[in-house]
Amino acid sequence: MEQKIIELLSNKNTAVLSSIQINDLLGLNTTLEYQELLDTLNKMCKDAVLYHSNKDKYLLFENSHLIKGKLQLKEKGFGFIIESGLDKDIYIKKEDINNAYNDDIVAVELTDKVRNEGRIVRVIKRSEASIIGEITIVKNKCYLHPDKKNIPILEVKNVKEMGVVDGHKVVVRRDGINKAIITDIIGHKNDPNIDMLSIIYEHDFRPDFPDNVIDSLKDIPIEVNDSEMKDRIDLRNEIIFTIDGADTKDIDDAISVKKNSDGTYELGVHIANVSYYVKKGSVIDMEAYNRATSVYLTDRVLPMLPQKLSNGICSLNPEVDRLAFSCVMIIDNQGKIINKKIFKSVIRSKKQMTYEAVNKILENNEIVSGYENFVDNLKLARELSDVLRKKMINRGYIDFDTREVKIIVDENNHPIDIKLREQRTGEKIIENFMIAANEAVAEYVFYKNLPGIYRVHDEPAEKKVDMFFDFLRAKGMVVTGKRHGKITVKDYQNILEQLNENEASMVFKDMLVRSMAKAVYSDKNIGHFGLGSKCYSHFTSPIRRYPDLTLHRLLDTYLDNYDEEIIANWARELPVISEHCSIKERDADECEYDVEDMKMAEYMQDHIGEVYDGIISGVKSFGVFVTILQNGVEGLIKTIDLGSESFIYHEKEQCLVGQNTKIKYSLGDKIKIEVLRASKEDRTIDFKLEDERCQKKRRIKR
Repeated sequence: MEQKIIELLSNKNTAVLSSIQINDLLGLNTTLEYQELLDTLNKMCKDAVLYHSNKDKYLLFENSHLIKGKLQLKEKGFGFIIESGLDKDIYIKKEDINNAYNDDIVAVELTDKVRNEGRIVRVIKRSEASIIGEITIVKNKCYLHPDKKNIPILEVKNVKEMGVVDGHKVVVRRDGINKAIITDIIGHKNDPNIDMLSIIYEHDFRPDFPDNVIDSLKDIPIEVNDSEMKDRIDLRNEIIFTIDGADTKDIDDAISVKKNSDGTYELGVHIANVSYYVKKGSVIDMEAYNRATSVYLTDRVLPMLPQKLSNGICSLNPEVDRLAFSCVMIIDNQGKIINKKIFKSVIRSKKQMTYEAVNKILENNEIVSGYENFVDNLKLARELSDVLRKKMINRGYIDFDTREVKIIVDENNHPIDIKLREQRTGEKIIENFMIAANEAVAEYVFYKNLPGIYRVHDEPAEKKVDMFFDFLRAKGMVVTGKRHGKITVKDYQNILEQLNENEASMVFKDMLVRSMAKAVYSDKNIGHFGLGSKCYSHFTSPIRRYPDLTLHRLLDTYLDNYDEEIIANWARELPVISEHCSIKERDADECEYDVEDMKMAEYMQDHIGEVYDGIISGVKSFGVFVTILQNGVEGLIKTIDLGSESFIYHEKEQCLVGQNTKIKYSLGDKIKIEVLRASKEDRTIDFKLEDERCQKKRRIKR
């Protein structure tokens, strides 16, 4: 009935109707049917699918004056509505919060369209997010002091049952206004690594696997036996090898490369056949689905699968037999895949290589011990990689080359150094080969017109692109693009070429990335804008990504016999799996970012008063964000630390201008900063200008 109501109200001629009118247009005749309609209408209003007006009329919520979004509360009590579909977040005053909590889905009425301010009309859905905090016991009453300062203190009910004491860090869920129930005990605030564990729980991940998952591992073998190799193509005599980071334990992918007599290349991408061991619907599978991804933190990995699988029988370790899914492609000298085969195989990796060693061989012509017999294979891999990269760029691949950081910690998990990661020859070889395999498998499924799971990246929102273009023009750059009123990947490539010539290119590239949509998983193939790909999926990492494991199961199905019922079941399941995996990927990203922020702040606590070269990487009305060029650490210079005068914020030009002196601080400006303060607990870093003389110099210069 819900779908029929939506279809009815989607018609412009019947967009606003009373319940009686809806009843008549749906052809309902009995009192029982009318009561069912009223119940359905009430539910749809509660879920914010419909809006019930004061005139007793119903219309689609999206056609009403209200806006649906997620509340993001701030420490001082005011908040913003995010994920509303608008270009800007909606500001909500403290008095207009209307008993909503952080992360609640709410209905908002705009009260000032110019300032983009509003008030919360009602809560549509209460947040189910876990709340992390510290227990205090006062006069036999137990309270939770949440780690997030934007959440009020909560009274905890089930203290005795859980056996918590003063100082315990716990996970709770809300149970009424300002009350909560403990669901997990993380540990005591004085326990080692309690800060890291708190962040892990905050994002709904867990450091350990449940007992039932551990128990089920007894059925998992530790080696491949002869019977399991039956009906597989035997590739154990092929020169197959892996290239990963030096500390990698969970190896998903291996490669092989040859050159044929006709000048074509044969590229083999061999991926761990995880779906053979993790059966759909099993205890291990359900836990893998809940996690949906491995999470990589500074000193640990939260694996999607237990180590017996991820580091053991599924990992493509050297000199042992492993079950795999192989995608073998014949590629011409233009990078076009002219033939491909996808099949189940058994492989034996001949060498576990590291990026560091491969880069020494290919970039410095060094002879690395243990690699002597593989030098020709690596040089051929680089040759093919260059061919593939050239083809990708010609079709529209966008190479942002953004900076990532690696935080080095000691045995006590204390950060002792922060370095910038760099994508070099070995890393590019693996990236290019994995992209080729991902496309080949995605096309295999798509062109069979069978249900699939895709990695999709939509075109950027026009308004965000316009804002970025306006900013570049304000910086004096000549911007060409948006042919026929819409930006193309070629336009992005042209912009990146211009940015590469600018000394502040890293900042502008970050801004360019933010102008784009986020890649997600979907059962509908709309292509991948950033890769310039018409059909793309994730096939190459089933140990650490559930979508890849799902795609392997689809291949299991499609390479064998299947019927209409199986296809129908997958068609029903894949939209749910895709959405869940996209959400958990975002959760994992936020968990990794929060740990990174905490560790950066902890590192900078040891460097208070030190001076660094920095670049302004963000501008807001309350100050400027500065990234240290040496290590990528970002901190804030508040306007109060920029000088004694007031500053005017120019959003379009992304700058702050002194009201009296006209001193200007713009995105991309290089400045010297001094570390003023850092807080591991708050995950914040504050800078100030190096000294007063620095400010005077800027005044003279400008």
